[in-house]
Amino acid sequence: MRFYSQQHKFYCGIDLHTRVMYVCITDGAGKILVHKNLRSNPDSFARVIEPYREDLVVAVECVFVWYWLADVCAQLGVKFVLGHALYMKAIHGGKVKNDRIDSEKIAQLLRSGMLPQAYAYPESMRSTRDLLRRRMYLVRRQAELQAHIQNTRHQYNLPAYEKRLDRAVNREGIADHFEDSMVAASIQVDSNLLDSLHRQILFIEQLIGEKAHEQDPVAVQLLRTIPGIGKILALTVIYEIGDITRFSQVGNFISYARLVKCAHESAGKKVVGRNNKIGNAHLKWAFSEAACLFLRESDQAKAWHQKLISKYGKGKALSIIAQRLGRTTYTMLKRRTVFDHEAFFASLN
Repeated sequence: MRFYSQQHKFYCGIDLHTRVMYVCITDGAGKILVHKNLRSNPDSFARVIEPYREDLVVAVECVFVWYWLADVCAQLGVKFVLGHALYMKAIHGGKVKNDRIDSEKIAQLLRSGMLPQAYAYPESMRSTRDLLRRRMYLVRRQAELQAHIQNTRHQYNLPAYEKRLDRAVNREGIADHFEDSMVAASIQVDSNLLDSLHRQILFIEQLIGEKAHEQDPVAVQLLRTIPGIGKILALTVIYEIGDITRFSQVGNFISYARLVKCAHESAGKKVVGRNNKIGNAHLKWAFSEAACLFLRESDQAKAWHQKLISKYGKGKALSIIAQRLGRTTYTMLKRRTVFDHEAFFASLN
């Protein structure tokens, strides 16, 4: 957990919503100078902070509408801080809660140096990362449609399809397998949606590939030297990380990627496994996928996997491999080096 501790002359806490935002501005002594409800638009925000822009810091909780506010602050030359929603217990745990109270709490936490920070993702990479996440959503919808076709086949006890359904050519005439016209129509709808989704996914991949080549082509190529990691996994890792230098130690990175469970200790008693959802779910998915693909590509990894299974069980064995790949990724991106197969397995002994 990181706290924003820099000192300023004025502090602004905002309880931000889609249509309105409650703004609270205080001075260094905690005296409230502005406390009002405004429309959520750049002009209203710029007008209310204008008298205090000389040395002002603005903080808002990490909600989905924070992008525009961060961009406006950058244009106005005002410091912007993004508060970590899951750590801001002082806001969510109050007996009385409303926008007016929440905005003041954010301002006072900011003034006291106790505002837990989240990473404000840079504007230059933000839209590409969101498009990559949209691709992941579409891929999951693809999988759901394919599963529905297979489940329908099981319902009517039909023989297995001879070829994979993820290719359009293999889905030609698939609705003809079903005698009932309503069932056939349902399957045809699934097939049509799969065709459309596939075209959109290819379109997204082309755009992201071109953009990644412009921004940092070397990083993607470095990660692709890891056995099993292809273009999409490499792009996911790169864009979910943003700037690897924001992690001072490898432990900070693997914690952010949800690759380690942190212990809670009090009076000598330890509890493991709480707050496991704090971190980046997309990086957790990427390294979990990479672990499975790594086993497919490396015989040494398979032998190591068997040793881990005999000691920890299958589930934890995969988690250990994913964490090791996360550590390796951190080192590779920090040092700008390719994957060293021999050094990787030598470090396990």
